[in-house]
Amino acid sequence: MNDAPHPAKILQDHTAYLAGNHDFQADINTLASSDTIRVILETVMLATGMRFAAVARVTAKRWVACRTVDEINFGLQSGDEIEIRSTFCQSVRDTGQNVLFDDAKTDETYGNHPIATKFGIGSYASIPIYRNDRSFFGTLCAIDTEPREVKHPRVLAMLHMFADIIGRNLETEERLMAQEELVEHERKMAKVQEEFVAVLGHDLRNPVAALAAGTRQLQKEPHSSRGELTLSLMRASLLRMQDLIENMMLHAKSRLGGGIRIEATTEAPLSEALEQIVSEIRAAEPEQTINLNLALQDAVKCDAPRVAQAVSNLVSNAVRHGTPGHPIQVDAVRQGSDIVIRVTNRGDEIPATLKSNLFEPFQRGQHARGEGLGLGLYIASSIAVAHGGRLDVTCADGFTTFSFSLPGGAA
Repeated sequence: MNDAPHPAKILQDHTAYLAGNHDFQADINTLASSDTIRVILETVMLATGMRFAAVARVTAKRWVACRTVDEINFGLQSGDEIEIRSTFCQSVRDTGQNVLFDDAKTDETYGNHPIATKFGIGSYASIPIYRNDRSFFGTLCAIDTEPREVKHPRVLAMLHMFADIIGRNLETEERLMAQEELVEHERKMAKVQEEFVAVLGHDLRNPVAALAAGTRQLQKEPHSSRGELTLSLMRASLLRMQDLIENMMLHAKSRLGGGIRIEATTEAPLSEALEQIVSEIRAAEPEQTINLNLALQDAVKCDAPRVAQAVSNLVSNAVRHGTPGHPIQVDAVRQGSDIVIRVTNRGDEIPATLKSNLFEPFQRGQHARGEGLGLGLYIASSIAVAHGGRLDVTCADGFTTFSFSLPGGAA
């Protein structure tokens, strides 16, 4: 064997004109990234003493290395292709039988075989690999330039076991890759959808603002009682539209930007912001009584517009889910250094099955009145978390209370 040309030099002649022209990239990617295949090839080399092992994709006309472990500089890497007639694997594919020899010089069948001589092969093993449906995939190969014992029954049993594992692993790896590709596709589609929602929400702001300006202008004009009722309904619809747009945009931005961002100021006008949003909801829901109790004498450190948006969502949620005719109570109080804003309404207790994911996006109660995306509580909870606080819910004696906590709210 020492007089034979180095196999890497000969293989260069065989791979040069074929490199990159195969169409088995999916098979190569599947096996080249598999830790299981790497461990199998290293175990084969350790058990047999051989210094090159590979899994090859073999067809009637093609031989492509999908995964290799090479300690003798044999010259084959993942993706390399050699002419099928220069391999023993064509015989393995055609007959379904192993090709094995311990010593290429003395073996009864393969002694002084031209392929072994040409590549300087001393010992060789090629075992067929079948998929779960029994279709032929390729071969498990082990090669050395020196004689090795590969025909021993225990070695042969091990090689067959590993070939079987590889065949079954193929389907597992392919399913995993397909699932990963599907997840990546869905992630990209979700990002596109979120970008679309953000753009849509932004573009809807202007026409809604124009409608709001139009209703304010109409309020200054003389109109009948029927016109007053129509304007009241229009104002309520516009408020709901503005809430939907704000929630939609904030959700999309938080998804795209990694969470809701706040801009806390040390002397935030929280009381004024809460009074304004409660006044807006009262105007939009004239039949609903909303009581407001503000006990915030000192300056507050927070993002007042965001907190007001959260409370607006909580009050709107109380309007939709509360028992008609019963008042909604909004309290903003200090508890130590913290600020707690509670929104309480009378109504049915929230089912335990819904509580577990109540603050997740797109969750709506079965008996909610009015239109909604199921984003209100999610946005309110996210704003609380962005402030380092939390949103909790309790149900007792026919009342439901959402508590929005701001830790260390004192300026």
